[in-house]
Amino acid sequence: MQAKQQLSGVYVAAVTPLTNDLTPDLAAIPALMDFYVQRGCHGALLLGTTGEGPSFSPTEREAIFQAAAGVKQTHPDFRLLAGTGTPSLDETIQLNNIAFDLGFDGVVTLPPFYFRTAQEDGLYDWFSRVIKKSIPPDRWLLGYHFPKVSGVPLTHSLLSRLRDNYPDQFGGAKDSTGDLTNTQTLAAALPDQAILVGNDRLMTSGLNAGSAGCITALANLVSPLLREVYDAHAAGSSDTAAAQAAVQAAQEKINAARTVLDELNPFPSALKGLLAELHGFPLWPVKPPLLPFPHKTIQAAAAKLKDILNND
Repeated sequence: MQAKQQLSGVYVAAVTPLTNDLTPDLAAIPALMDFYVQRGCHGALLLGTTGEGPSFSPTEREAIFQAAAGVKQTHPDFRLLAGTGTPSLDETIQLNNIAFDLGFDGVVTLPPFYFRTAQEDGLYDWFSRVIKKSIPPDRWLLGYHFPKVSGVPLTHSLLSRLRDNYPDQFGGAKDSTGDLTNTQTLAAALPDQAILVGNDRLMTSGLNAGSAGCITALANLVSPLLREVYDAHAAGSSDTAAAQAAVQAAQEKINAARTVLDELNPFPSALKGLLAELHGFPLWPVKPPLLPFPHKTIQAAAAKLKDILNND
């Protein structure tokens, strides 16, 4: 089955619950996964940027993956993606193997982000070794293209080389640039792979350009709206005037909510506060160097979101 068919959908970039001593709150993860299921997500990315992935040790990551994997027992179709990718080749391979042994559907792998001037041939060699040693034929690696944060872009030619040489294991990319032109180019160049946008504003336009869906931070709060847009596109019902109006209205709400969130960067701190304020979750801390937002700031943002979302 093509990666695009298998991986299409709405994925939430999950937050990572923590205890007050900044260790993973493993007991809280199953309820969080169930929340995402009930809110219409097709799946979740664990330990991406929103999940503060690089802030955790390999041992902590394994425990978090294991706690999340339990969702498969009650919701076997809920897809799990593991955020992996470290400057260490061996550690990245180890993390991928752990995730797949636990039943994850794919990994979203950052490039090695220390040597930021590495040549494309070196990055291709790195990803090739990762794929050969850790990606089963029936599972997928998605490249994580977020050069603003990682400092290492995944070029179109690099992604095409991975597709050409590993079509049964290379699944595509999470494109977190927020650049529709880049999404269009990737979707056209990799038609059988899944290009998943990382900016909610591109949900409708990205799907129209050939993307497979999204993996976003804001899906923690607006996944029903994202699912509405996705389902209309998948059903082809957005071709009618009424359906187009409904999709446009949903996208406008998404855009307005994204504007609120963009004012509260970094997202992990904001989303943990907003999940507590809007949905009754504990106010989980964030790992340093991140800091929480003042409660008044979160309250004000929550009030804006309530007005925008109308309890969606």
